[in-house]
Amino acid sequence: MLTGRVIGRATATAKHPSLAGWRLLLVQTLDIEGNADGFPELVIDQLGCGKHDLVLLTSDGAAVREMVGVDNTPIRWATMGVLDEDQVSPGKKK
Repeated sequence: MLTGRVIGRATATAKHPSLAGWRLLLVQTLDIEGNADGFPELVIDQLGCGKHDLVLLTSDGAAVREMVGVDNTPIRWATMGVLDEDQVSPGKKK
């Protein structure tokens, strides 16, 4: 599991049938200090996360396939929770 920050939404005019009805987000993964780590990921969201939300992500293929209900879905990442800012780095001052 990783933490990330929602940076936007994705819209697809054509997508894999297993993604029909799913909300797609662009999420920037974060390192332990809260800095960007790597490229943003395309994530399915069932929680209603919005831009700038801090989220907990999973890339567990079995969990994502179970969420979608299809064994051959191309999606890898999904939101698992929304985090409070204070939970991420309690000692870090903003």
